Amino acid sequence: MIFSIASRELKTLFLSPLAWSILAVLQFILAYLFLTQIETFTAFQARLANIDNAPGLTDIIVLPLFGNASIILLLVTPMLTMRLVSEERRNKTLSLLLSAPLSGTEIILGKFFGILAMLMLIVMMVSVMPLSLLIGAELDLGKFACNVLALSLLVAAFAALGLYMSCVASHPTIAAIASFGLLLLLWILDWTTGLNGQQSEILQYISLLKHFQSIQSGLLNTVDVCYFLLFTSTFLILSIRRLEHDRLQK
Repeated sequence: MIFSIASRELKTLFLSPLAWSILAVLQFILAYLFLTQIETFTAFQARLANIDNAPGLTDIIVLPLFGNASIILLLVTPMLTMRLVSEERRNKTLSLLLSAPLSGTEIILGKFFGILAMLMLIVMMVSVMPLSLLIGAELDLGKFACNVLALSLLVAAFAALGLYMSCVASHPTIAAIASFGLLLLLWILDWTTGLNGQQSEILQYISLLKHFQSIQSGLLNTVDVCYFLLFTSTFLILSIRRLEHDRLQK
């Protein structure tokens, strides 16, 4: 049933112009950023050859590309997740879904995996561009794999939080704004830790950006991976509990 719900959500996305428009715009923006980084590397290639321990092709092209993709997906994901549950509530079809012989876990996981499949397609589109450089250059494949993993874990966290906000909000627009606001707060939370020379370990641990950049740099730490898994699981559990609460209210 989880697979059936996920397939339904994915088909619904691609039957609307929203998914196709987002994919086209993202591909255009990310391709432009990718080509810009290649021009930057070409311009500084001669100088880099004379510098000891100079950054390589992966550091100059791949890392900025995935970093830019993470910020763009922070903006895009709320638009994709806003309708998952709140639109069912607005269209008065949530009661029909809750009355079906489906558990809250099956409904939430089905919707989550459906939207995650869409986001993983975007991650794949981002990953294909640096791989094209293997035709005439060398990449640090270990660091490249860490970037793919970091972005995949990040979009899963984005999707889980967006799904929860869609369960709570009564209107898709409210869900999108709430998701974006909370994601942005968690993204910039680490920026305040350097004020007055003071650092908060709690704020550093909660920050999405810190854990994403840690994996992105090639330092694969179980603490960072577990953070994203715990973050995603927490919001999925909260979504399930919220849906079960709505079922009892019906």
